[in-house]
Amino acid sequence: MTDQTKYVYDLNEGDASLKSLLGGKGANLAEMNRIGVPVPDAFTVTTQACVAAMNNGGDWPEGLRDQVEAGLARLEERTGKKLGSQENPLLVSIRSGAVFSMPGMMDTILNLGISDDTVESVAALADNERFAWDCYRRFIQMYGEVVEGIAPNVFEDALTEMKESKGVAQDTDLTASDLKELTLHFKQLANDALGGHWTTDPKEQLMRAVNAVFKSWLNPRAEVYRKSQGISRDLGTAVNVQEMVFGNRGETSATGVCFSRNPSTGAKELYGEFLTNAQGEDVVAGIRTPRDLAEMEAELPDAFHELLATMEKLELHNKDMQDMEFTIEDRKLYMLQTRNGKRTAAAAVKTAVDMVDEGLITTDEALLRINPSDLDALLHPGIDPEFSGTAIVKGLPASPGAAVGALSFDADDAAERGGRGEQVILVRYETTPDDIHGVMVAQGVLTAHGGMTSHAAVVARGMGITCVAGAPGIKIDAAGGTVTIGDKTYGTGDTLTLNGSTGEVFEGAAPLVPPSINEDFEKVGEWADAARRLGVRANAENFEDASKARELGAEGIGLARTEHMFMAADRLPSVRKMILAQNEEERAAALEEILPLQQADFEQIFTAMKGLPVTVRLLDPPLHEFLPNLVDQSLLVQKLELTGGSDDDLNRERETLAQVKRLHEQNPMLGTRGCRLAMLYPSIPDMQARAIIRAALAVLEREGETVGVEIMIPLVAFESELKTQRDIVVKAVEDELQQAGKTLDYTVGTMIEIPRAAVTADQIANQADFFSFGTNDLTQTGIGISRDDAEAGFLGAYVDGEVIPSNPFESLDADGVGQLVQIGVDKGRSTKPQLKTGVCGEHGGDPKSVEFFHRAGLDYVSCSPFRVPIARLAAARAALRED
Repeated sequence: MTDQTKYVYDLNEGDASLKSLLGGKGANLAEMNRIGVPVPDAFTVTTQACVAAMNNGGDWPEGLRDQVEAGLARLEERTGKKLGSQENPLLVSIRSGAVFSMPGMMDTILNLGISDDTVESVAALADNERFAWDCYRRFIQMYGEVVEGIAPNVFEDALTEMKESKGVAQDTDLTASDLKELTLHFKQLANDALGGHWTTDPKEQLMRAVNAVFKSWLNPRAEVYRKSQGISRDLGTAVNVQEMVFGNRGETSATGVCFSRNPSTGAKELYGEFLTNAQGEDVVAGIRTPRDLAEMEAELPDAFHELLATMEKLELHNKDMQDMEFTIEDRKLYMLQTRNGKRTAAAAVKTAVDMVDEGLITTDEALLRINPSDLDALLHPGIDPEFSGTAIVKGLPASPGAAVGALSFDADDAAERGGRGEQVILVRYETTPDDIHGVMVAQGVLTAHGGMTSHAAVVARGMGITCVAGAPGIKIDAAGGTVTIGDKTYGTGDTLTLNGSTGEVFEGAAPLVPPSINEDFEKVGEWADAARRLGVRANAENFEDASKARELGAEGIGLARTEHMFMAADRLPSVRKMILAQNEEERAAALEEILPLQQADFEQIFTAMKGLPVTVRLLDPPLHEFLPNLVDQSLLVQKLELTGGSDDDLNRERETLAQVKRLHEQNPMLGTRGCRLAMLYPSIPDMQARAIIRAALAVLEREGETVGVEIMIPLVAFESELKTQRDIVVKAVEDELQQAGKTLDYTVGTMIEIPRAAVTADQIANQADFFSFGTNDLTQTGIGISRDDAEAGFLGAYVDGEVIPSNPFESLDADGVGQLVQIGVDKGRSTKPQLKTGVCGEHGGDPKSVEFFHRAGLDYVSCSPFRVPIARLAAARAALRED
């Protein structure tokens, strides 16, 4: 940076195109001003200034202070007011403004400029002494907490004591005299906390407030939120310094939040809340329970109708659902913010479809607007419609869906328990931004206070988490870990069910039912299918999963694992017979018992997927997984020896123990498994190939069509391995077809899940009709880590410490493992240009990974059934972004 860098932009210098520089709030304020929407005057300190300070140990870049002072001087000239003036004082707000919306995660200071010197002038100019002292006490509290770091309870406790001593319930019931007394008390509390007097110079306060907002970019809650949303910490935040307008000047003034469409459902209807005689933080922080926006028409009709017209204007201009904040000062409307609204997955889909129908956006724009990961929320269960339980309380339906969980009353506790996989419901008086880490892992959130636009509601909707807000009459003892609802008290660990679509809360665990797919969802899927190049298959190994995958749009099965079929109780004895066989004859006899069972399994899958391709992976895990644990078997033998077990039992269990010991490996993941096992026991792939072909022919006979048979050989590292295994499979298949007097198209390919296979893919392709990248194992072998050990050990710390950007088992390590995939594709196609390539690890359902697979030139991805819609949309977005 040089001293010539422009760090401060006046309101009329910006527009929506400068979002990366002015942040979302600053750019949108400038854009509203440009199109004639009433906006209080302002200037914006850029994200570049924040980044420069952040990279310089917090010290401001050269020239920034001078530019802020110059921006203030121009604002004073335009408004005719002056910061700190006793005649016509200027009061300003200082608000953060990140490039991507981060509601409530950073800090705000309101009413800066009010002081002992100016409070009387503010009162006189407004002809409202109560208003002036209300502003002053608010400023001391916000500035004290945000800039000086004074604990929030210092001021909140004093306010509560004041209301109790005056016998009033609401802040608005305090008189001007009460508020003046409270302000003096706040000042004393602040000075006591700081061990001296804080600065009363308004310009110095402004500089420190701007710096505090810079610092809030790195606060813990912002860090947690950024990681959850994939927002880079390198972006920084802008700071908006804006002339204050006041919703707390009496009953002709108000403040509120509104959406141009319902953010829970997407319906085009009035949605918002307001409070008279209040400031914005009262609404979003849940300090007072707000009123439905429709009620404003009766009290402030002119401002209400102007607001409706402005809402429509901003939605049409931005071509997206808008989330807006407004203030009405003495019946005059001002817009303080507009942004694309956080919404539920259901609302995102409905809004996109409706806006296409309304001609506002194209289908391609609609696809780019819906986050693929959000579709996951649409596939979550709801409460069974047949459930007839009686709600114990009904609050506001702040974020839809159903949530069942054990109660937690503290965000840290919820984060810890949720992180262990426990289903928890976070219960709070009202959530604050500092609760974000607990909210993120909770099944649902229940609050006693706050409305539909409160922090809890906005964050829960944005994350697809069920929320019931403002439940009336519930009494929460967070310290004691209890909530009293009606005449019953529930404690930590007790289970409740939330219905975020109705606001109802039920005792215990209500029965849940699978989600239903609506027409809007199906329409988005059709658009995605038309736009994408990548095929989308599913990982499934039974009729139910295969049927669900097909229902959700899968174009086949990319991975049918056969080992799970071996584990079934009705065939495990035969499998163990096969493992314990003393010779090939005994092994063949055991396999003959297993073959019809395998065939029956395949017939179910092929029936569900008839007309589509199905890739069956031959047996992959080591044989010891089908035998008892070494320690357990040793103890069983010892017990029989000590208790005088029968000779037959003892011999049988000793024989099993000997075989377990013989098969035991120190590192079975890299041991005798996959094709290595098949090389030692060729009768296993022979049996499986025969079962596959017999099943395919049976379905063809019964249904009139069958599947595209693709037989996949796992864990290949050498071309010679694959050639040997291919020969076994082809011989078995051709023998079955000859005996049946039938013909059937089939292919034989391999999984690429070992680095050597990727870098010698040109050789391996000589023996393969297709490649399927097993990215779960390729990640383990490519990085050199054990998934179970890494995720239980260091991997979380690596992600938290930003050593790596994300868990490589959740989102593909594109720079490392991704390059192995790219090498495998390129080398394989150098031998066979039309070689079909796909991926069958769970990365196939991760949107970021899908985008990489699209660029790498794969033909398809395969994922779990419920992630198929996510993969379809992610593949479409990848294709559209490439264009």
